[in-house]
Amino acid sequence: MAPLARRRAAPSVLPVPEPDLTPDELIARAAALKPLLRAQQAENDERGAYSPELHEAFLKAGLYRAVQPRMFGGYEFDIPTFYRAMLEISHGHPSAGWCLTLCASHPFLIASHWPEQAQRELFGTDGHFAAPHRVPPSGTLTPVEGGYRLTGLWDFCSGIPYATHLVCGAQLPVAGGPPQVFCVAVPRAKLRVLDDWGGDQTLGMRASGSRSVEIKGAFIPAHHAVPMQQGLFSRPEDMRDGTPGTRLHGNPMYLGRVSGPYHMSLITPVIGAAKAALDEYEDIVRTKKTNFPPITLRAEHEDFQRALGQATILTDAAENLMIRGGEVYMEICARWAADGTPITVEQNLRLWAMLQQAGRMACDAVELLFKTAGTSVTRKGSRMERYFRDVQMYRAHPSSLFENFWAPVGRAHLGLPIRHFNF
Repeated sequence: MAPLARRRAAPSVLPVPEPDLTPDELIARAAALKPLLRAQQAENDERGAYSPELHEAFLKAGLYRAVQPRMFGGYEFDIPTFYRAMLEISHGHPSAGWCLTLCASHPFLIASHWPEQAQRELFGTDGHFAAPHRVPPSGTLTPVEGGYRLTGLWDFCSGIPYATHLVCGAQLPVAGGPPQVFCVAVPRAKLRVLDDWGGDQTLGMRASGSRSVEIKGAFIPAHHAVPMQQGLFSRPEDMRDGTPGTRLHGNPMYLGRVSGPYHMSLITPVIGAAKAALDEYEDIVRTKKTNFPPITLRAEHEDFQRALGQATILTDAAENLMIRGGEVYMEICARWAADGTPITVEQNLRLWAMLQQAGRMACDAVELLFKTAGTSVTRKGSRMERYFRDVQMYRAHPSSLFENFWAPVGRAHLGLPIRHFNF
């Protein structure tokens, strides 16, 4: 019997805001916001997040609800649709795209791994849920009646300015043994968001809303915390009978084998930066002349044609690899639904590592355009300078360090234990 055939009847359903909205229409709505995103780049970088005006536009477009279950007021679109929409936002402003993507992607996580009671409470009566997920277990859980008290400080909570919740890692001390690690969903009313992002406080991704969050002694119901192994690094044997999400929603996407799709959230803004840098570069070479003879428009000189062509190819390859990564995830989930084929650790690692190459190519494209565009683009406020700074933030992200993944992929393929991650 196929795994999804074992699910029980679905409970009552919240109304979807626009039942007839299609994936293509969602993506078109995101694309239509690019002029506003471009116009607000400087002010949103200074603010440290996108504007309230853009937040309202994202709400109206349905972007926060794209991967949220229909049962709880979402559209339940597939993973490729969500990231294609986020790419349009990131094309308008990469760091605003980072902010939205890292906030709007996590209904997928909650819908996959939290029990039904928790999902009903977290998605709430109006169905609006938006939350960063800060993975490192920087908090401590103390058992109390009915749940835990949570205390901790989490930095880089990208997307927190407009979040309804924070999903964060926390440790539960265990006498005589290593601590248990949990993913905990915490409502905004229990958070203190610090003003430590925006302007010149960081090199790039200045509008990503990556502020720190402090929690002191907040009560967390027991069913709002799930083991980290279940919520992030699920083993094949843990998924034999599916997840709370597959049983509740009947959709294999909610297996929530998230490590591959998670990296799509990081590379999509970077690919958006590459597409935006191509736009800027074309404007430059069509309007500026060469510095050395023969004096001509740069667009007519082979050196600039070569750089534009190479960056275009890198960006196209990165975009298509990103979309294919989402399709691969949906395909392996569908195979599980059809015949119970598990998603292996090796598949998960290889998808993650494949997507890293898309991020790598997009960074290479931006850096090539930046270095050949001329010294004027190094001035503060230049869009090309902004895009260059933004991709350097991805270059430094621990999840982007592709060389560190080669040995784990090799070990997984050889059937050896993965020492590098908590698999």
